[in-house]
Amino acid sequence: MDTLYIEATKSSPFVKYNIESNTLEITGECYPENAVKFFSPVFEWLNTETKKLDTPVLTVNLNISYFNSSSSKALMNFFDMLEEAYDNGKKIKVNWIYMEENETAEECGEEFQEDLETLPFNLVVLNSGQTI
Repeated sequence: MDTLYIEATKSSPFVKYNIESNTLEITGECYPENAVKFFSPVFEWLNTETKKLDTPVLTVNLNISYFNSSSSKALMNFFDMLEEAYDNGKKIKVNWIYMEENETAEECGEEFQEDLETLPFNLVVLNSGQTI
């Protein structure tokens, strides 16, 4: 699979695909002015790379502390793409990571989890000071 790297900004998350661990990481706050434009390279990468995905499990770690409504819609589209690839036999799991004190992130993760039918979607809570 090919590399994906997007540097974080004040309003957009860090995005990186690590080829050694077969992990896609999205971390930070997500309220870009144009969520569709921000997520476009992620969607393109996902569309291309999931077709190449063979045996190893693609792990998607999302640690998004805050996001706006347009990013929420983009994230749901992202999860739908992952679920479609999963339903077509690709091995994928998602970890929604949030800090214990961030109830909003927990509730959003639960809502995403409920909207997905087959994609493995784990809620991972971190205690204060804990990192992954």
